Amino acid sequence: YLSQMFAAEENVDFRIHVENQTRARDDVSRKQLRLYQLYSRTSGKHIQVLGRRISAKGEDGDKYAQLLVETDTFGSQVRIKGKETDFYLCMNRKGKLVGKPDGTSKECVFIEKVLENNYTALMSAKYSGWYVGFTKKGRPRKGPKTRENQQDVHFMKRYPKGQMEIQKPFKYTTVTKRTKRIRPTNPS
Repeated sequence: YLSQMFAAEENVDFRIHVENQTRARDDVSRKQLRLYQLYSRTSGKHIQVLGRRISAKGEDGDKYAQLLVETDTFGSQVRIKGKETDFYLCMNRKGKLVGKPDGTSKECVFIEKVLENNYTALMSAKYSGWYVGFTKKGRPRKGPKTRENQQDVHFMKRYPKGQMEIQKPFKYTTVTKRTKRIRPTNPS
């Protein structure tokens, strides 16, 4: 009996568990909320959420280019909301990027992929293989016309202007001789 139990445990594939968990929304875990801008590699500007309209024409520090990025599950799924407008970045069934006031639908969830060139690509969680992308003029590209290897879908995360000072710089600490630990004495 024990040998059968150990044999069953050896055949467990953790990847299946991770895939199942990332498909469903995670209402148990604490959500992480980060504020940053997404710099478009092709337009040379930042993504803006202008209500229902989306563009990549925002200057560094523009109030519409500040995005609140909320984690949805542990599988690097995120929801992106414009800080100023409170509209979510979503992709409709035609592949068009739109802003929606309610970001609870699967159309507003994106899978964050860090690419080999250290750029980030955002793939739609609902429409697999469709990416958030922009033209050189900053206009949105339709999801079905995008691929992971295109520069149109490559983004770089940047803190908004003035936010870098808030972030504490990384400090190196030197290793010192370990001090002797003092144990508390028992009052009895």
